[in-house]
Amino acid sequence: MNLKRQFLIDTALNLFYKNGINSIGINEVISVSGIAKRTLYSHFESKEALILAALQKRHEIFTFWLEQKLSGSQSNQEVIHRLFSALANWFQNKESMLGDFRGCFFINTSAEFSDINSEIFRFCNLHKEHVRQIISSHLKSGDSSLLDAICIMKEGAIVTAHLSGNGKEITSKCIEMLKKFEC
Repeated sequence: MNLKRQFLIDTALNLFYKNGINSIGINEVISVSGIAKRTLYSHFESKEALILAALQKRHEIFTFWLEQKLSGSQSNQEVIHRLFSALANWFQNKESMLGDFRGCFFINTSAEFSDINSEIFRFCNLHKEHVRQIISSHLKSGDSSLLDAICIMKEGAIVTAHLSGNGKEITSKCIEMLKKFEC
């Protein structure tokens, strides 16, 4: 990939994740990146195209991270423990691959782009579906109610940790509640 294109994506992702998408204009991405407007538009036809590229980059980072965290799990309980322990670390800014915790980039973005027919909203939904598939692939049973509970609790934990700033306690509660499933 072209280095300037990659730098624009990285800069936009950092700015969008930290500040929200609608509060960051193209001129700020240009200013922070130091890359000319003409160069930006030679790589991205619109701000929406840049947003989609930033979403794709975050998707790749997050799914790689999640696969690493769940890899080698030997039981459903181990998947649960690894998932929520990794989330607790992220909530406490201890997962350098994900950067400082500012909530879920996809939840935050979908809240800013609430038109369910927009390409941005659909991408956020596809990301969540892919994350669900990753979790499912590591579970040792096909119990859809367990998968549903894990995914709902994961999303709730992310939002609650972002709003409350108390992610470690929240993830511990999720692990305890999920122990009640026959795994």
